Amino acid sequence: MFAKVSSLGLFGLNAFHVDVEIDISRGNPQFDIVGLPDTVVRESRERIRSALRSCDIGFPVATVMINLAPADTKKSGSVHDMAIFMAVLKGMRMISADLDGCSFIGELSLNGDIRRINGVLPMVMLARELGIKSVFVPSANSSEASVIDGIDIYGVDNAEQLIKHFRNEELLKPCTHFAPPETAYNEILDFSDVRGQQSAKKALEIAAAGGHNALLIGSPGSGKSMLAKRIPSILPPLTFDESLETTKIHSISGLLTEENPIVTKRPFRSPHHTISSAGLAGGGTIPHPGEVSLAHNGVLFLDELAEFDKKTLEILRQPLEDRKVTIARASGTVTYPCTIMLIGAMNPCPCGYYGHPKRKCICPKPKVTGYLSKISGPLLDRFDLHIEVAPVEFEDLSSTKKEESSAEIRKRVSAARKIQEERFKGTGITCNALITPDKLQEMCPMDDAAETLLKGVFDRLGLSARAYDRIMKVARTIADIDNSEIIRKQHIAAAAQFRSLDRKYWSNN
Repeated sequence: MFAKVSSLGLFGLNAFHVDVEIDISRGNPQFDIVGLPDTVVRESRERIRSALRSCDIGFPVATVMINLAPADTKKSGSVHDMAIFMAVLKGMRMISADLDGCSFIGELSLNGDIRRINGVLPMVMLARELGIKSVFVPSANSSEASVIDGIDIYGVDNAEQLIKHFRNEELLKPCTHFAPPETAYNEILDFSDVRGQQSAKKALEIAAAGGHNALLIGSPGSGKSMLAKRIPSILPPLTFDESLETTKIHSISGLLTEENPIVTKRPFRSPHHTISSAGLAGGGTIPHPGEVSLAHNGVLFLDELAEFDKKTLEILRQPLEDRKVTIARASGTVTYPCTIMLIGAMNPCPCGYYGHPKRKCICPKPKVTGYLSKISGPLLDRFDLHIEVAPVEFEDLSSTKKEESSAEIRKRVSAARKIQEERFKGTGITCNALITPDKLQEMCPMDDAAETLLKGVFDRLGLSARAYDRIMKVARTIADIDNSEIIRKQHIAAAAQFRSLDRKYWSNN
């Protein structure tokens, strides 16, 4: 008896359609799975035998052959268990219902329960594109799958429910479409908690308004980490498309929950400095996304930047330019998006007091040089803003004056982002940091005074072409905050000021 059931697979971020074909014929009792299955897929044979027994159904005493088509695509994980189970039932004629237009994804346990899996969202998105009308998923994944409108999602608890549904004994009901809630900021750390540091706050407002990378450098206890951790509170909310993009990455990483099946807040990832290259950029036999991709459409915060392994940091150079990470393996190549704001924080030396106005640095000159040299010139060049976080004065700490809240700063950031949204409509660009070189002159018009100042800054500081572009983009953001379409002299001056720390710390070492 031949039967065919639809399933879906996943390689990296890319879902693909799988036809589970079964042939049950007379012969020696055996159960084989072909079509490039990995070890986990092959082990589904024992799970399916046991699940059938739990439903009081005996496995056929015959030659059972399962083919997972297309046969030249590697199949991995337990995602096909439910589809193979349905194919066996169909092949045994235990169910006669038409399964065309239905797709099945989920893992079977030995007692017939259906367990949650990773990567449901991209697979359901593909199912809708293919015109599949109904997708059966584990109940634990049903909220995540129901984010996608225009397709019926059925949450299944166990194998017995499936059998009763297709025998018309107890019909399952489609899940209600899940509408994501509005972004809530009340649980996020607030800038009103930070005393003083007006210059650093303004710089981070500019970074948030334009999506720029920023490096915070200063002595221990000056508030670098405190400032960086509050950046999510001033970022604009995710659009629905951005939310789906981000959720897909978190879905395949198994980071979603039934309570929060879709990412509604911009991610904030802060890995420890002992992280490996694969942990940061992604990797593995079956390539998984790293921290740089998990922070997509959000913030990647690297605290104690100089403590990271230098080779690990250098991996970031290409993703920061290309806004994507490509991982090549023998089994295939996977590309993950990584449009991020990179925020780094570091001390200027091992003791932390090099350049401090009041405390003396106790580090020998070679140690300072070695410490700062962990941040290479090309990586430093990729930070749009270099922010010196000065020690907090006693007057600021003891002041009873109320500091500006994140909500007030976010209003200005959102207003600047709206200007950018109008400017870049139809171009695929979402913020000033992503302006491509071919559109730089068109999007960043300057008056004569601004152009003269920029030429002087370029010649005097010996800037690279990348640094020139980044000063232009930051100046464009500062002008947007000022609601000015033309970049003026003061905007260039402010942007150039944020490129001076490499001269203070790195040029003397």
